[in-house]
Amino acid sequence: MIRYARMEDVKEIHTLLNYYAKKGLLLACSMSSLYDRLRDFVVYVDKEDRILGVCALHITWENLAEIRSLAIQEDYRGRGLGAKLVQQCLMEAEMFGISSIFTLTYQPGFFRKQGFVDIDKRELPHKIWSDCIHCHMFPDCDEEALIFNRED
Repeated sequence: MIRYARMEDVKEIHTLLNYYAKKGLLLACSMSSLYDRLRDFVVYVDKEDRILGVCALHITWENLAEIRSLAIQEDYRGRGLGAKLVQQCLMEAEMFGISSIFTLTYQPGFFRKQGFVDIDKRELPHKIWSDCIHCHMFPDCDEEALIFNRED
């Protein structure tokens, strides 16, 4: 089941995201940052309400949002949970009237399967780089940029 993240989920989300951050697959995320952006997150939970996956839709600019922080518990990868979380975020973007959704990722093949296409990072507005300046990879980021453009 997919639901919006709650306050009591923050520690579990933090643990999951930082598990992948330590592997160099996601940016590390502080507890403070998670509390600040809790409304961005949806979680995939099991019957006992344990978090199996997480994803965020972050509105960055007029008619532009980012899908970020997509992470699935290691034992549940390959079961379609990530695709369901991305689809939920795309539906939410549509609800807000946002037709362009981008992602910066080390998993471009996954996002291409979800309808995203490659884009040159330089085509994205400078505002999106506000988080990037705090990253140890900046300015030599090796993530790939992809975008989903909803047809009107």
